[in-house]
Amino acid sequence: MMAKKPPKPAPRRIFQERLKITALPLYFEGFLLVKRSGYREYEHYWTELRGTTLFFYTDKKSTIYIDKLDIIDLTCLTEQNSTEKNCAKFTLVLPKEEVQLKTENTESGEEWRGFILTVTELSVPQNVSLLPGQVIKLHEVLEREKKRRIETEQSTSVEKEKEPTEDYVDVLNPMPACFYTVSRKEATEMLQKNPSLGNMILRPGSDSRNYSITIRQETDMPRIKHYKVMSVGQNYTIELEKPVTLPNLFSVIDYFVKETRGNLRPFICSTDENTGQEPNMEGKSEKLKKNPHIA
Repeated sequence: MMAKKPPKPAPRRIFQERLKITALPLYFEGFLLVKRSGYREYEHYWTELRGTTLFFYTDKKSTIYIDKLDIIDLTCLTEQNSTEKNCAKFTLVLPKEEVQLKTENTESGEEWRGFILTVTELSVPQNVSLLPGQVIKLHEVLEREKKRRIETEQSTSVEKEKEPTEDYVDVLNPMPACFYTVSRKEATEMLQKNPSLGNMILRPGSDSRNYSITIRQETDMPRIKHYKVMSVGQNYTIELEKPVTLPNLFSVIDYFVKETRGNLRPFICSTDENTGQEPNMEGKSEKLKKNPHIA
């Protein structure tokens, strides 16, 4: 089998940003055609296998993934007969969905099968047609994944010992004080009507999965701006010209305050003067319980 030239890796800055966001080691990468249960057609993604998760990017230069698929509970990987020349097709059978994957050539298909089966079964598969150097890489990834899982289990057990204190803090401070379950329009009105209470509101995003920040800046004339805050894994990424990733929403608010040297202040009030309702923290807690990544 002739070895295909491997895809050119992403620039180091992009690699570091992705590593920071995903917090998982990179095992394999390349272009994949993906068809999930909600897709009408195959979508073309630059795909990374990190740990036991597939991260999908619109292209090789994107630092923020647009979708991901946890394959740790993979039931089986089944090959499909393809009518297309030099193309490999297979299906990932998971407990809750079946995902169809298609590669640009048969060799990359064998590589993807090899790496996916290695990290999910924790053993190097014998039924893949790979060169000796590629098989060596599978063994290296196997050892890295075993080590990662051991370290993850150890850190999880340490976190469980700290749970009582951490849970206590989370109950008292489920969200920043400037978080309100209001729309973009309502947030704007709140800032315009009550400038003395602050000029920055954290609110659910329009997609109901992420968050947005609405600010009111005093320059020559008052201006309203909106920033997206994406929930990415356990972190939050502010969509700026150069994206900023932070560990929690409190850090997101602090970032805006510090970067503007205190010109931006969290909007805090005892009553929501825009709607006449109390900004109930218990209500916020209940919403978080239903969906911890609302936006």
